[in-house]
Amino acid sequence: ETTELGNKKELKSMPFITYLSGLLTAQMLSDDHLISGVEIHCEEKGRCPSTCHLCRRPGKEQLSPTPVLLEINRVVPLYALIQDNDTREAFKGALMSSYWCSGKGDVIEDWCRCDLNAFDENGLPNCSPLPPPVLRLSPNVEPSSTVVSLEWLDVQPAIGTKVSDYVLQHKKVDEYTDTDLYTGESLSFADDLLSGLATSCVAAGRSHGDVPDTSLYSVIFKCLEPDGLYKFTLYAVDTRGRHSELSTVTLRTACPLVDDSKAEEIADKIYNLYNGYTSGKEQQTAYNTLMEVSASMLFRVQHHYNSHYEKFGDFVWRSEDELGPRKAHLILRRLEKVSSHCSTLLRSAYIQSRTETMPYLFCRSEEVRPPGMVWYSILKDTKVTCEEKMVSMLRNTYGESKGR
Repeated sequence: ETTELGNKKELKSMPFITYLSGLLTAQMLSDDHLISGVEIHCEEKGRCPSTCHLCRRPGKEQLSPTPVLLEINRVVPLYALIQDNDTREAFKGALMSSYWCSGKGDVIEDWCRCDLNAFDENGLPNCSPLPPPVLRLSPNVEPSSTVVSLEWLDVQPAIGTKVSDYVLQHKKVDEYTDTDLYTGESLSFADDLLSGLATSCVAAGRSHGDVPDTSLYSVIFKCLEPDGLYKFTLYAVDTRGRHSELSTVTLRTACPLVDDSKAEEIADKIYNLYNGYTSGKEQQTAYNTLMEVSASMLFRVQHHYNSHYEKFGDFVWRSEDELGPRKAHLILRRLEKVSSHCSTLLRSAYIQSRTETMPYLFCRSEEVRPPGMVWYSILKDTKVTCEEKMVSMLRNTYGESKGR
């Protein structure tokens, strides 16, 4: 129904019951002239209004005891829509138990009281699930050849299980290590990292930001080996001693730092030692020089030598000819330590070094947790202070032309 107000039309709305009543009043609907195939029902929260004679049917004069929900005009919990107090409380308890306690316990304040049959094979109550944390690389700190920053969000729910600690394990993976038998170094976030008992190479912290997220935990490793494959695992421990499932991150650190100018100088030096008649002293000097540099630096020396002096014989042939097969083998087998990925980068035309400085928040606990009380202390309640420090990270940039 519209009402014209000047050039504007205003839409007027009315309840459906009022609309039906208006039709009846205008005698547009009656029991004798119902449209074929159309059946009209009108109920108002379980009651049939007296103005609607279409609802009155033979045998249906009694009011239905079951209420009919027609509308919800605000967002409320389902149990709040039930009027009976006992039913409402029972429904509320069932919903809370289903959501927080897996339906196998009762919510008491902010924890779960498990049923007598809700215990695992270790005798620990398991009605409140302990979700696994998701370990990931910190997006604000790009891994370098020696520095890696990892982070995860706190998994403690508002109601139910209480997280007392996170345990982080890390190990270097190589072809000589049985990764299933060797677990690596294990660090407790609360007892080792926040207490400051860990080495200077590993520390608890947070990525730098205007408002640090209190539910975000972070660990920074500062002494890793370049071009190394590392595996990090994380699991949560609750106040009852249960362990969550593992979360794993496997990554390879960046290639070792190379002083390209120094590598080129060494290549020139080796050529001069190899050139012409080589005395025993010059041979020993060349051998000592090549054995003292790192494997990646040796790779780069070989690259420069072949780029400038290959017409006099490539680096491998000249080394075997000048130093003999045994000494040349001791030098050249070190090149096998360089991964295929880094070997490709070390063949770049130019390599430049740069230093990055990243702000980071190093955090420590203000309180000392008594020994033997690990399972009963809630990590979220621990008071932590953070101090901003700068982390320096050296990087190589690789390119086919200078300045790239």
